[in-house]
Amino acid sequence: MATTVTGAKPLTKKGKSLGGRPGFPGGNGDGSGKRNGNEGHFSQFESSADRYRIGMWIALAAILMMFTALTSAYIVRAASSTDWRPIAMPQILLLSTALIITSSGTIEVARRKLKAALEDSYNRWLFLTAALGVAFVVSQLLAWRKLVRQGVYVASNPHSSFFYLLTATHGVHLLGGLIALIYLLLRTRLTERHDQALAKQHAVTDAVTLYWHFMDGLWIYLFLLLFFWR
Repeated sequence: MATTVTGAKPLTKKGKSLGGRPGFPGGNGDGSGKRNGNEGHFSQFESSADRYRIGMWIALAAILMMFTALTSAYIVRAASSTDWRPIAMPQILLLSTALIITSSGTIEVARRKLKAALEDSYNRWLFLTAALGVAFVVSQLLAWRKLVRQGVYVASNPHSSFFYLLTATHGVHLLGGLIALIYLLLRTRLTERHDQALAKQHAVTDAVTLYWHFMDGLWIYLFLLLFFWR
């Protein structure tokens, strides 16, 4: 008697659909988007993606509220103080800005490679994003070091205090994003390749990409606020 084995179907890595539409579980594997009765898998992906997306939006809303409060304090202090002495912008911050903008592009490419089920390409672009993130943090530390050599410290004047506070707070949140990127890289290598795991990987990748884009936009905002406002 023939025995039928049910369960998670094997998935491929290079250039082939990992089930259904490229990069999506729950289809017939030919990229046509037809799900051949696997509605449960597709619904599971949508539910998981929505859950992670909503959770990320809540986290970003909290971060945004915090930086809005800091911005308000910055503007009020700058407008009312007589001891406000703007610090000269360390030129390396231009490199920082270029690095984080580039990393926003690379993580978006990584996300699209995952959707296309090109897992090796996804890993390479994700690793490049992490490397750019590390380079951004290093460039920020070098900017701090340059200011310290110039005698500009946290307590030197209100502008320097806000500079260190805002860049440090942003840097801590960016480190959280780097940890998430490392998690994605490790998850790709260590987890089994089946529909449920793939659905979670897509959902988490979408959430991390959203977070990283937010960190990119937040840095550009802080950069303009610190050195081009007032």
